[in-house]
Amino acid sequence: MVVLILKLYVLLVVLIMAIYATRHYRFTVNRLVGDQRLYYQDLIDGELPRISVLVPMHDEEKVARQSLEAILRCEYPRELLEIIPINDHSRDGTAAILDEMAARHDVIKPLHRREGQRGKPAALNDALLVAAADVIIVFDADYLPARGSLRDLAISFKDPEVGAVMGRVVPVNTRANLLTRLLDLERSGGYQVDQQARHNLHLMPQYGGTVGGFRRDLALSFGGFDQRVLAEDTDLTYRLFINGWKVVYANRVECFEEVPETWEVRSRQIRRWSRGHNYVMFKHFGGLLRSPYLTRAEKLDGLLLLTIYLVPVFLLTGIMDSVALFFMGEMQIIDSVLVFLFVATYNSFGNFAPFYQIGTASLLDGVTHRIRLLPFLMFYFLLNIWTITHGFLQALGDRFWRRKRAEWDKTKRFRKEAAA
Repeated sequence: MVVLILKLYVLLVVLIMAIYATRHYRFTVNRLVGDQRLYYQDLIDGELPRISVLVPMHDEEKVARQSLEAILRCEYPRELLEIIPINDHSRDGTAAILDEMAARHDVIKPLHRREGQRGKPAALNDALLVAAADVIIVFDADYLPARGSLRDLAISFKDPEVGAVMGRVVPVNTRANLLTRLLDLERSGGYQVDQQARHNLHLMPQYGGTVGGFRRDLALSFGGFDQRVLAEDTDLTYRLFINGWKVVYANRVECFEEVPETWEVRSRQIRRWSRGHNYVMFKHFGGLLRSPYLTRAEKLDGLLLLTIYLVPVFLLTGIMDSVALFFMGEMQIIDSVLVFLFVATYNSFGNFAPFYQIGTASLLDGVTHRIRLLPFLMFYFLLNIWTITHGFLQALGDRFWRRKRAEWDKTKRFRKEAAA
């Protein structure tokens, strides 16, 4: 019976990989030859909404000034704009920089948080209480939006069904080393193909919480952001869809970010994402299936997106399963090696950075030379599979056993002040 269960589990892992590979292949075909759904950027309307731009910051003296200056350069009527940089328990020179910028620009209204729980969800909740606009735009502290970003994000809220919008993230430090180049590949496939295809097919594009916006009254009606969740953006995405609202993707709204430049920092970032995303999976799995506002296609896509950070757990346990079968004499060494190679190849080409999605994104972006780095993604898999599994185990503890709330792990910045 034990052997039978182990063999059935191997088949289950193969089935899961086949489902996700098919999903990614469908998205790729849609971006290449399918109908492309238009965004709202060509909508002509003289009445732009009033917006509040929130920028959570914790020890961000390296990037704070440059990011705020980039937002100030955005083309948006000043009488309809306020910028709220949130100093979230910073211990460096962030507060002084924000006060200096506020003294020179009346649209900048810093919010200094020195009490209460630290973290992005708590910071956003406090800012929502003082924001003057109903449309909230959020940038991470290291993000550099293009001049038209604010207008292109805000215009989507002319559609009364839209609850949130997400733009495209582009690494600004791609040339730093091999890791940043691989992250550039991952970002291009994830946004240029995956997000845009889900937008095209009327499925569930995801609000990413870094270059996007949402309706303030909706967030407040949900009780604000759940401070127990490290993936507050994914949590908001599912709250919106489950309650009948839509999230749209704006591929042309490009915003530049600083990706991690060391494997240690990237590992902590991935672990935090996995921990937060899997917590959201436990929280919204049942609600997604029961929602009367979603089509079957949306529910299926929502489930596959919700469980995306669970796949590496299946892959790792599948490898352990095949090793156990080998030592039990139920699998030959060649079969075991083939299972491992299949799993490794899948995770490189079919899960987080699918070969055909990245190839297509590189073609659409006109930078096909970076495709030569694709073989290195197989080594990147070794980091992902363990780190994400670790985050899943932490999410289990957060949801079912631990009473202590998960603490926000800030991503280290590498930008030098002189580079600004």
